[in-house]
Amino acid sequence: MAINGFGATEFQLVLLRRMADYQPGLVEDALRRLGATRASMREANKRWQAMVRAPRFPRGAGRYGAVLGPAEASLPRRIGDLACVARQWALPLWPELRFEVLLGPAEIGAPVLNEWLVRAADAPVPVLRTVADLAPWSCVVGDVGAAFPGAVPREGSAPTRFQLDFEAPDADGRVGAWTADFTWGLVQEVRPRAAQGG
Repeated sequence: MAINGFGATEFQLVLLRRMADYQPGLVEDALRRLGATRASMREANKRWQAMVRAPRFPRGAGRYGAVLGPAEASLPRRIGDLACVARQWALPLWPELRFEVLLGPAEIGAPVLNEWLVRAADAPVPVLRTVADLAPWSCVVGDVGAAFPGAVPREGSAPTRFQLDFEAPDADGRVGAWTADFTWGLVQEVRPRAAQGG
């Protein structure tokens, strides 16, 4: 499904546009797999921004259905006292992940609470024992949070970015404090927490 020629391929280019700041090499590889260029990635992002600002473009989860088609799954979720729904779509670039939109309760207009990549329910979870296991694009926020209990979420520097502060051993077994940076929920880089002043 696509709207005005904007479908899953173009949507993946939008996700890649934000990841290029961290991992330009991985993005170049992904562009080749999609048969796309940096110019078409920038154009797709420009079109997406114009579409989501257009008065007649669907709001909330409807905007993703308009370009990705019907959700592959619609799952109940509880966030505290809120009864929410998570809608998920498969994307060819990341077959073991799903693009998930978390919707708040329908009685308050089903606002979008979050939108990012998550591990597919039937996909194996990567084994994360040391910080060296967190290679770029290898895991999502939920994987890291489960592997390193006590991880503390933080807002990223842009709406599509997210951070986790956590403690984990390095390859030599020395436990340290780290910050993992995510874009659209996918890990981009991990650095010692001290490098950013705490």
